[in-house]
Amino acid sequence: MAIPKTPNPADLKAIFGLEPEAAITYLKSKGYAITWNWQEMRDEAHDQAFTVAKAMRLDLLSDIRGAVETALQEGQTLKQFIKELQPTLESQGWWGQQVIVDSQGVGELVQLGSPRRLKTIYQTNLQSAYMAGRKASMEETSDTHPYWRYVAILDGQTRPSHRALSGTVYRHDDPVWSAIYPPNGFNCRCRVTALSASAVKRRGLTIVSSQGQVSSETVETGVDKRTGEVRTAQITLVRTTDAAGKPITFRTDPGFNHAPGTGLADMLKRKQAAA
Repeated sequence: MAIPKTPNPADLKAIFGLEPEAAITYLKSKGYAITWNWQEMRDEAHDQAFTVAKAMRLDLLSDIRGAVETALQEGQTLKQFIKELQPTLESQGWWGQQVIVDSQGVGELVQLGSPRRLKTIYQTNLQSAYMAGRKASMEETSDTHPYWRYVAILDGQTRPSHRALSGTVYRHDDPVWSAIYPPNGFNCRCRVTALSASAVKRRGLTIVSSQGQVSSETVETGVDKRTGEVRTAQITLVRTTDAAGKPITFRTDPGFNHAPGTGLADMLKRKQAAA
């Protein structure tokens, strides 16, 4: 099976039809959070703070975020992003496997910077930022395009539950969007399109409600090697049917249980008013 290439900013712009300004605003609005494991931050907290697990200094976090912002602004590819950031991280000693002491004074052999980790940082942050900007843009036009359609890439690499939800249309203010607006997992390529009432009618689409179809579940995400604590996360489940009419349950992945950019539309309006 072919592995989908990592999207660069130009790819994301082409897919989502969005200039990077709103995405950059989303990134720049964040503070910082020092975390040891990704599970330490609740889903919605990622809207307020930029974090990289085991990046335990603010200057280090600042360098990484600056590199992500530059990648957005300049349209850098993953290769360019790694080429620019890797020397900085190496000079700060944040590269390879090392024994790191956490805030509790406990040491652990961990993987710090690596090309694979930088790929995850690049892809996750760029995609979330672009989708936050896309969602804000759609919220601003919800008076004329009040219906939102979930769209999955229908190939062999798509999660079955994401495929099943593809084509489903909810109102923009359906509570389900607070959890399922993409991305809904690592390498999730789903997106959302906004439709007018006339477009819905012309295409013969059906508007559905998530009422009674949504639930949440607590799942295990691993064990803390230092404490033995079982880590958990909340996920959202949406009952739907596949193309054959067979019941299937859509699931968000752990860590992707919150729509990126909540409140960004209001922030952009305030920024425009102050300009």
